[in-house]
Amino acid sequence: MAAFGHTFPFYAGPKPIFSMDTTLAIIIAIFLTALVTFIIILPGIRGKMRLFWLLRVVTSLFIGSVILAVNFSSEWSVGQVSTNTSYKAFSSQWISADVGLQLGLGGVNITLTGTPVQQLNETINYNEEFTWRLGKNYAEEYARALEKGLPDPVLYLAEKFAPNSPCGLHGQYRLAGHYTSAILWVAFLCWLLANVMLSMPVLVYGGHMLLATGIFQLLGLLLFSIATSLPQPCPLHLGSAVLQSRLGSAFWITLTTGVLCVLLGLALAVAHRMQPHRLKAFFNQSVGENPGLKWKPEEGGLLSPRYRSTAESPQPQDISLSEASSEACCKEEHPRVPDCAL
Repeated sequence: MAAFGHTFPFYAGPKPIFSMDTTLAIIIAIFLTALVTFIIILPGIRGKMRLFWLLRVVTSLFIGSVILAVNFSSEWSVGQVSTNTSYKAFSSQWISADVGLQLGLGGVNITLTGTPVQQLNETINYNEEFTWRLGKNYAEEYARALEKGLPDPVLYLAEKFAPNSPCGLHGQYRLAGHYTSAILWVAFLCWLLANVMLSMPVLVYGGHMLLATGIFQLLGLLLFSIATSLPQPCPLHLGSAVLQSRLGSAFWITLTTGVLCVLLGLALAVAHRMQPHRLKAFFNQSVGENPGLKWKPEEGGLLSPRYRSTAESPQPQDISLSEASSEACCKEEHPRVPDCAL
């Protein structure tokens, strides 16, 4: 018999549900902290460079945070349906609920929310996660869900992605998630190298690494879309409705960031070829601070720029003949006198 407000004394109550994944919250908090720190020191930068510096920092932090966040997101493929379905196994009681399915690179997340939430003298609000990341065992998590007696819609969807399911969804999404995650980690390393090189006088190589960052992101998206676009042999029937999945927000934001990185990398390569002085000024490496430096495109090309001073230039220097003869005469007549008065 239920006691203490419909809570069974020997069973744990419903766990609290956080509106955002804790890993995503940590990643967002770290990058926001870095952004706030850079904004605090922004007044110390003088002149026009303040705007350029802020633009570079915001763009770089946005790219890095997206690459990390989508790696742990469960919004790569999503689906939701409102239906009338059975609530518990071996029971004739039905409920009206919204059933959601979120597929990520590391697992599947299933939500069940009653409409209304209070039905059958219970609070119907479940958010369960089943992972297949390295070091995790999907079958054990599914067995624990059976022991807990989760609602029938949650167990039904979780069973479809089990390793021993004849649908084969586990292997399909698991391999797609593993390889896409590995490619995104390579993209993150390229992003780190791009930031290092863009802070050094090798801007063209930083542009190349930024281009590689975008290419790896697009490659991961291509792999995930190909692996998950195969026709599903098992339709997901929930009551009288069929749950259909589609590409989620994590996929589209990764696509946007990948295209942005490719465009920025190409823009850096073109600017280095056409306007190297303005490019160095944008990255606070302006050659205008030393007017004796002059860029010669025939020496450096696109990959290895070289700069030399005007003193090394083969152009003749204008030297007064009278001054040169006076100095020579002074040295011959007074070799021991340090200063020669003309």
